[in-house]
Amino acid sequence: MAFHVSSRWGGDEAEPSVDRMRAILAELDANDDEHPDVALSHESEWCLSAYPSGLLVWENLEQGEPRHMNGIPRERVLALWLKLAQGQLDDIEAEPWLPGQYHPLERDTDFPPSDKE
Repeated sequence: MAFHVSSRWGGDEAEPSVDRMRAILAELDANDDEHPDVALSHESEWCLSAYPSGLLVWENLEQGEPRHMNGIPRERVLALWLKLAQGQLDDIEAEPWLPGQYHPLERDTDFPPSDKE
């Protein structure tokens, strides 16, 4: 099954290795409010986007209605990315997703960037 990973600064890579996926997730260590996430997208249009705060968003890019989990460690993100890369959508659906793209408390911390300053 085809998939690609989007790096933090706009590069897309078709079917990268596990080591390359880890390197792309490590891009989240850089402070860059303009480019807040990295993502793996599957040919089915399902996508997992990861953010520096540990926010993970699960969404079908054609249908919308995103869901999320907070505080997800990078190794768990990688494990879920690998499931998505293999088309294991039911396994990902079984995770404890919350409705919406992010928890309202995220607005008061670091996602999305605030205009209050």
